[in-house]
Amino acid sequence: MGYRFLQTRPFLTLAFSGLALTLSGCASDHYFMVKKENVEDVRSSVHSQRATLVTMEQNAGVRHEQLLQENRESTQSILDAIATQVEKPSCPPPKAAPSCPAPSKNAGQADRLKGKVVVGEVEKFFLAEPGLVYTARIDSGAETSSIHARNIQRFERDGSNWVRFEVPVPGTEDTKWVSMEKEISRRVKIVQSSADESERRVVVELQFAIGDHQQVAEFTLADRKNLTYEVLIGRNVLRDVMLIDVGKEFATELPKSYLEQSGNGGEK
Repeated sequence: MGYRFLQTRPFLTLAFSGLALTLSGCASDHYFMVKKENVEDVRSSVHSQRATLVTMEQNAGVRHEQLLQENRESTQSILDAIATQVEKPSCPPPKAAPSCPAPSKNAGQADRLKGKVVVGEVEKFFLAEPGLVYTARIDSGAETSSIHARNIQRFERDGSNWVRFEVPVPGTEDTKWVSMEKEISRRVKIVQSSADESERRVVVELQFAIGDHQQVAEFTLADRKNLTYEVLIGRNVLRDVMLIDVGKEFATELPKSYLEQSGNGGEK
């Protein structure tokens, strides 16, 4: 019996192998087969959803553009309202600078040599604005004339650089001050022997009179409280216009109308 079993074993092996292949083939065919029912319905649904998405995207784009346009119009309305209600700030126009009035009484006096006014080391000085008379020192060693000033404040007017300052009223108790405004001509660098550092000063143009001579010249605004005279006449005024008679004082006389206008006569 044992022998027969061994003889028939190859046949059984082949039989089992064939049965296994048959079963696996059936299972494989059943696994890969997909039912194709309602495929067209699925495709139609996909196309419909795609069309819906495209329409929604287009509508969103149109709505976004409408919102942007509404925002632009709203912003422009606000800007127009601001431009209508808010006026551009502007500085007040400068006051017209008074000039030396025509003398009605006594035209003043000044000797001349070769067309130049002869002055002493000290002279009466009439400042047209604000109409004050000072005692000025004539100094050929100074390049630029200067006047005593305080509260010097720079500011801008119509795109130009201006300065606001105060000058003293001579001959008043507890010295009074008057305010002036002038456009800045330039700035100068001043080096004094008593100071280690240089100082930059503002320069303005002032109209003045000495004797019967009237002139517009540059003056630096300086602190001269520790000096004897509030006004210094330098070479920028003297040059080609005046000659100094050394050792002489008050070689000229201002018109009486200037003295009456100032009310102080140049006396401290």
